[in-house]
Amino acid sequence: MEQFLVLLTGMLTAVMISINGSLSASTGMYHSAVIIHLVGVVFSFILCMVKKEKIWRHRKVPVYAYLGGAVGVLTVMFNNYAFSYLSMTAIVALALFGQCVTSNIIDSFGLFGMKKRPMSKASWTGLLLSCIGIAIMLSGSTVSSLLPTILSLCAGITIVLSRTVNSRLAGEAGAMTGSFINHLVGLPFCILLLIIMPQEIMDLSAFSPWMLLGGAFGVTTVFLQNITVSKVGGLRLTMLSFVGQIFTSIVLDWITGSSSSPQLFYGSLVVGIGLIAGMAMEWKEERFRQSCQEI
Repeated sequence: MEQFLVLLTGMLTAVMISINGSLSASTGMYHSAVIIHLVGVVFSFILCMVKKEKIWRHRKVPVYAYLGGAVGVLTVMFNNYAFSYLSMTAIVALALFGQCVTSNIIDSFGLFGMKKRPMSKASWTGLLLSCIGIAIMLSGSTVSSLLPTILSLCAGITIVLSRTVNSRLAGEAGAMTGSFINHLVGLPFCILLLIIMPQEIMDLSAFSPWMLLGGAFGVTTVFLQNITVSKVGGLRLTMLSFVGQIFTSIVLDWITGSSSSPQLFYGSLVVGIGLIAGMAMEWKEERFRQSCQEI
């Protein structure tokens, strides 16, 4: 069930990115970030009230667990800078590599209060095939610019850190409360960026109310991540979410008539094969351990 929810999270993330992209094209990058977080705060607050979750009293939560929203804003900054220098395929591949490495480190050492999950043979096999898929995605892409390359890798790191600390908060405060605090903390950082960055050109003639749904999708994806991160290993969560996101993106590109990179498709296919192979090997290892115990 948790693995299906992770796939669903990736699929919803792809839809969210598409909606937020339309909003950004209409209102500008930094205005849209403020709008998305503001809608997210209001939407998650209403859901917290409906679920009767306690929003403020969480005595057992460490201070760092409240910073997921701020870390998430860093992800936006890193990607926005890299977008001017690297292809979208390179950005996706580098961010995925950053996520894989960071997830592996957190799983192996049990950092941020997460369950310790040492790398098994199955995990190594899946990771190796995933790296091959990433290499395919990077083929033909220009990554000669050092700073954008580093920032794309950092974007992958911050994605994992954000969802990990959010899940730490959600473990004590509740999944929806964690999503509310994530957007609430991120909002002032988005407002600060709007103030200090150069003024953007807005085209409100292209604005439509459905573009506000991105904030609601954001709340939903953070909520689902808060449920699944502690139950699914970080590396597997990264792979499953990526597969759901990338193939939904390809379908959306096909529906809208947009072009999609062949390297991205074939690389994603190899990543998916790596994920399936790793899960199959883990299943066989688990069956083998159970049969040994029965004997």
